[in-house]
Amino acid sequence: MTEITSLRDIPKENIFRKGDTFVLFGELFGRGYVNGLLDEARKAGMNIVGMTVGRRDENLQLRPLDAEELATAEANLGGRVINVPLMAGFDLDAPDGEPTPTALLAGMTLKSWQEDKLDWAQIERCRAAGTARFSASVAKAMAELDSLIPDGSNVYFAHTMAGGIPKVKVFLAIANRIYKGRGERFMSSRALLDSDLGKLILMNFDEVTANTFQHLIDGSAAIRARLEQQGGQARYSAYGYHGTEILIDDKYQWQTYSNYTQGRAKMRLEDVAKGAWAKGVKASVFNCPEIRTNSSDIFAGVELSLFPLLNALKKEGGAAWSQQQWEVCQSLLEDGVSLQDLLDRIAAYNGDATSVLFRNFAAWPMDNTPELAEVMIGTSDGITKLHKTREALITDHLSSLVLEGTGPLMFHEMSAPRAPVIWLNHDIIARQLNSVHN
Repeated sequence: MTEITSLRDIPKENIFRKGDTFVLFGELFGRGYVNGLLDEARKAGMNIVGMTVGRRDENLQLRPLDAEELATAEANLGGRVINVPLMAGFDLDAPDGEPTPTALLAGMTLKSWQEDKLDWAQIERCRAAGTARFSASVAKAMAELDSLIPDGSNVYFAHTMAGGIPKVKVFLAIANRIYKGRGERFMSSRALLDSDLGKLILMNFDEVTANTFQHLIDGSAAIRARLEQQGGQARYSAYGYHGTEILIDDKYQWQTYSNYTQGRAKMRLEDVAKGAWAKGVKASVFNCPEIRTNSSDIFAGVELSLFPLLNALKKEGGAAWSQQQWEVCQSLLEDGVSLQDLLDRIAAYNGDATSVLFRNFAAWPMDNTPELAEVMIGTSDGITKLHKTREALITDHLSSLVLEGTGPLMFHEMSAPRAPVIWLNHDIIARQLNSVHN
């Protein structure tokens, strides 16, 4: 892929109405990107239906939610939850009597992991077992969902599944060095990718992040066909990441966080959407801007691209409300620290020769380097220290604004999507926010 299809105009169309169905393919945990879509679905009067990943018992066996867990999940969602465990990935799957991938990784240590080897025939059996389990669960969940969607209505499927890191202690130590280490603590991301541990993680990322989108599209084919026969329509969206255009030297330029290990799975996700699109199914992956979340906090420096959103708010017709966002951000900094000085640091970071080397779209996702770790993690640490407290960071506030902006853009774009892969950059996010608040 050598080009970016970016959303440049705020979409206004809306095919969804009262009585249509919004399906969350994933479980809602706390506040995240999908809350913006849920807000739009509620405004349209749609029925909300969600899924669950299920829970593990004391023997790590997957089970449905119990009555209390189900009630909590449905209250959190504001709709019905289909209680069929849709835990993706195969890290805890295995044929009867055989060890799971997680068990196979248990003996790895910080000293041994780069040389430790896995039995790939065993891994493939586990992968097949996990895929069979997930496929069967999707079929069961879709059969239940089918009875909840009226003939001739429209349905919006929102895919939110991502991740896939096996829960093994050694990876936490490795991740801290790859994503947060510099100097003597720096570790090459290539070392991880070339190891058997890394190869297994990439396989599991594919299963969770990308292949589940295919399972959703295939598993709902009967529902889609039934609705279309009666004049209804089905839409599918998913959340991607493939870098973002932000203001650099007063121009919107593509940049990215490196090393984004999940990047290959996100490109697989894009390929699933392209394959569906080629068959006439309206499925789109929205590559959204970097934000801070519980899961992204492991990536020191991923938040640096958020700061130029302040400049974008002003550039894209910002008025009093945009100025208020600047004032909110200024209030979070230590006394005597200027927000403009902070933005000047970000400009210097984006202009650094090392940073520029990583703005290579065709080579994405690139491996990390000691030089990149020094400038990126060093800038991240330095800027964090300028705040009054780590509990209230400018990037928390800006992340909430990005979340607010993406929901309406995705929801309305899916009424008449223009491409299977669409970038939401800082320009359209800022324009959307200004259109609501100014």
